[in-house]
Amino acid sequence: MSDPIEAYFARLARRPPERLHRRTAGTVRFELDGPDGVDVWHLTIADGRVTVCRERRDADTVFRTDRDFFARMARGEAKPLPAWLRNDITAEGRFRFVILLERLFPAPAGGRHPRAVAGGRGERG
Repeated sequence: MSDPIEAYFARLARRPPERLHRRTAGTVRFELDGPDGVDVWHLTIADGRVTVCRERRDADTVFRTDRDFFARMARGEAKPLPAWLRNDITAEGRFRFVILLERLFPAPAGGRHPRAVAGGRGERG
């Protein structure tokens, strides 16, 4: 699969992120604007699993962005929450799925948790 977006959704359906809680449930629709129009991807999340389809169905939250930016997120080159704060992604619906975005996308390559950078110290200055 050469398209990073198709590869991302296939991987997500095959093996959801471990960071996705089993009690998370709901529906999300991604609308990706591109040169050939709008691509639609619909996710149903339940019991730690993700089902993906290409139908335009009602969803708890609808995210909109362009295909190029979404491909960057799918490759781990851009983080979803800062993108949402900059309006690179817009959302309508339930806010909790905006927070869930961080769990659905890979972390940037070379990214480390702040505690790992600090050496695991629990010190405060």
